[in-house]
Amino acid sequence: MVDRDEPRLFVLTTSDLSLTLLRGQLRFLRETGFDVTVACSPGPFLESVAQEERVGAEFIPMCREIDPLRDMISLWRIWKCFRRYRPTITSVSTPKAGFIGGLAAWFSRVPCRVYVLRGLRGEASHGMRRWFLLFFERLSCRMAHRVICVSESLRRAAIASGVVAPDRAVVLGAGSSNGVDASRFRATPVRLNEAARLRTSLDIPHDAAVVGFVGRFTRDKGLQDLVHAFSCLRERFPKLWLLLVGKFEEGDPVPAEIQSEVFADPQIISTGFVFDTAPYYHAMDILALPTRREGFPNVLLEAHAAGKAVVTCSATGAVDAVVDGVDGIVVPVGDVKALVEALATLLTNPKLAETMGQRGFDRVAREFQPARIWSALASAYVRLLQEKNISCTGIRLDVPAACTAADLQVIPR
Repeated sequence: MVDRDEPRLFVLTTSDLSLTLLRGQLRFLRETGFDVTVACSPGPFLESVAQEERVGAEFIPMCREIDPLRDMISLWRIWKCFRRYRPTITSVSTPKAGFIGGLAAWFSRVPCRVYVLRGLRGEASHGMRRWFLLFFERLSCRMAHRVICVSESLRRAAIASGVVAPDRAVVLGAGSSNGVDASRFRATPVRLNEAARLRTSLDIPHDAAVVGFVGRFTRDKGLQDLVHAFSCLRERFPKLWLLLVGKFEEGDPVPAEIQSEVFADPQIISTGFVFDTAPYYHAMDILALPTRREGFPNVLLEAHAAGKAVVTCSATGAVDAVVDGVDGIVVPVGDVKALVEALATLLTNPKLAETMGQRGFDRVAREFQPARIWSALASAYVRLLQEKNISCTGIRLDVPAACTAADLQVIPR
């Protein structure tokens, strides 16, 4: 057996923004005994996350969209990086880094290769584009020894579409990439005061009801459906406001007329990118996410942690984050009429919205504590190393008190 006190873990994503979803996790893995290095395209978050987590960092330029020449250059750079670091484990995620990073790890004969599947881009596509996207997802999964799916519905969808074999796909605990620290979003006097000042700065009347959205402004996120629903709701709720937290993206763009309507309507506020979204949840009454595909939408958990009821769609990933009729309402994908009625139900019954929000908070605090995900992930890495006959005497699986044995059972379900 190969004996290393500190297995080298190399974590690769396409964008530096994706690393913000791993805060706390990287530090936990380092403290558990892994020698951790993270890499992604150049951006401000790579350096800040690496410093906070006290892990190594590498800049490797990658583009999100397909660009054969630039992708080949990125592949060569990643391969050179792997040859230099000689990692024991590679963990790659997001479609571009998942494919070219997985290919580089395969070429480099990395002993343990993990692909974190955060969603299926091809799921909401059609024709040749769908075939093409699912084909490359399939290759990414084939190059990995283990595929960690961030939700059970995503795992089922990936298996059903032939992307991954059942014996390679696992889900950690109740799912999600990193869990949610409920204390960061919980309604405290400080947070509520921040939200009140925020509403004032945005010129939202104190007696106005606010439907909110947090995420990328793309077609797949269903922004066009939400804007159409808001137009219908305004006829019944003239004082209703729509708070959009995020920014428009060139990839998978929403229709031009929707962008024009967002900027023209005085009761629609578009904030642009926001790093700390916690106060914005408390400036809302309800969060709406009419998404068409997900891996596991963290924004639903964050809204619940803030005590807010949510409305979402029966899309892959989204259904794992909401218990329909208990802590939110789930409507069919693309059904604007059902979206209107669900939002109207909560707007006309604030007590129901409050009850759902409290139930959502309880579920997040119970099932999605970050320590559960981190411990399950470390345990999954150790099991994979053991399968490859790599003994790691320096790994310390000190399970936090909040974790149960069930959380650490990383098995296909």
